[in-house]
Amino acid sequence: MESQPRIRIRIRLPGLFLFALFWALGIAGAQAQAQTTPKLDVPYVPTPKNIVNRMLDLAKVGKNDVLYDLGCGDGRIVITAAKDRGATGVGIDLNPVRIEEAKANAKTAGVESQVEFMVGDLFKADVSKATVVTLYLLPEVNRKIRPMLWKQLKVGTRVVSHDFDMGAEWPPEREERIGGKTLYYWTITPAQKAAGNSTKS
Repeated sequence: MESQPRIRIRIRLPGLFLFALFWALGIAGAQAQAQTTPKLDVPYVPTPKNIVNRMLDLAKVGKNDVLYDLGCGDGRIVITAAKDRGATGVGIDLNPVRIEEAKANAKTAGVESQVEFMVGDLFKADVSKATVVTLYLLPEVNRKIRPMLWKQLKVGTRVVSHDFDMGAEWPPEREERIGGKTLYYWTITPAQKAAGNSTKS
């Protein structure tokens, strides 16, 4: 009988090994990125320039003010307050991409020495040095952050929110409509300060 021909199968182990390695690294990289990407409470929506200016007008921001913008995005409110009004300011945002953008914008505007931008959780932020606080968040976030503002801010500190109020417990002192947008203005009073100090940390 004639012997059957032998079938030789060549497996290139290095190639398969590299494919498996790259696949595993890709999965690990995707998992790591998912773990490091912050879960944002508020989507990034830039505030139009005319709204920025009116928010600063409402708060009467000047050179002696320290403005904190919570959820600062690309830093435009803090930068405008520094460049046009001579104020100093701090911007806080959970998204590191926005913070890097804000720092670059401050450098371009020439106000690096007047402003600071940091990645941070708004609910854990120290805003006690602020004389003005600006917000463009969401209704539920405003209500959640309200006790912190009452507790930390000094009496007389001005607060301006774009589009959303603070709930029935803190009615605005002023409310202004601009082209379909609404701005809300408050100041911290002794009553709010007392209420803030009575809440648990």
